[in-house]
Amino acid sequence: MIRRAFLGLAAALAFSAPALAQDDSFIIVQSTTSTQNSGLFDYLLPIFTDKTGIEVRVVAVGTGQAIKNAANGDGDVLFVHAKPAEEKFVADGDGVERFDVMYNDFVIVGPAGDPAGVGGMSDVTAAMEMIAEAEAPFASRGDDSGTHKAELRLWGETDVDISAASGGWYRETGSGMGATLNAATGMGAYALTDRATWIAFGNKGDYVIQVEGDEKMFNQYGIILVNPETHPNVKADLGQQFVDWIISAEGQDAIAAYTVDGQQLFFPNANSGAM
Repeated sequence: MIRRAFLGLAAALAFSAPALAQDDSFIIVQSTTSTQNSGLFDYLLPIFTDKTGIEVRVVAVGTGQAIKNAANGDGDVLFVHAKPAEEKFVADGDGVERFDVMYNDFVIVGPAGDPAGVGGMSDVTAAMEMIAEAEAPFASRGDDSGTHKAELRLWGETDVDISAASGGWYRETGSGMGATLNAATGMGAYALTDRATWIAFGNKGDYVIQVEGDEKMFNQYGIILVNPETHPNVKADLGQQFVDWIISAEGQDAIAAYTVDGQQLFFPNANSGAM
């Protein structure tokens, strides 16, 4: 009886072993709400999985939180858009090597009525100063995301004290890009957003792009394998396969091929090399 039970257990283990191995064929990518909200991952990841058999599970949060998560070892790959913070992540020993992946740009959107009169401007600093002078509502993500970091950098080039304006015309949502855009349209506020999320956003109402085209609004994305020497739980081989594919000609072509309403959302530039 004991022998029969042992054989049954052995058989069960034999059948479960391949399933366990298959279940382990996944990686966790710490990334941003912009790559998720834009629909890029829904398009891109099935192509990679079909090619490699590796499932990619995305944790989509603000860039700051994604970096913190990866620095805690909670992920295999970091895919975000705040280059100085990414470089620090590598310098601190939490990442192996950073690669450029793709870029687009930030834009300021606002109601068609344009209470601050910034429509058509390309000088983002001047436009933000006009929004502040008019005390027109401005919705900030306020979440330490890549977009929030870019917004703070742009405010830093003005004479505006957004800390003093917080809770007044300057309103911090503490939310992702999609939720912040919903809040902005609900309160008639301007907002800084990446262009990809804006194109894919389905609740535009009377909102339009008001400010665009300033080189200061360039938005670069990078990818980094989390360092397995610092974080031994990292699936280095599987994670590296994903990094290699993203920056390969095939991965870059797939990124370029992704469009919404006929508009290309991201522009691959991995050939610029590791940084």
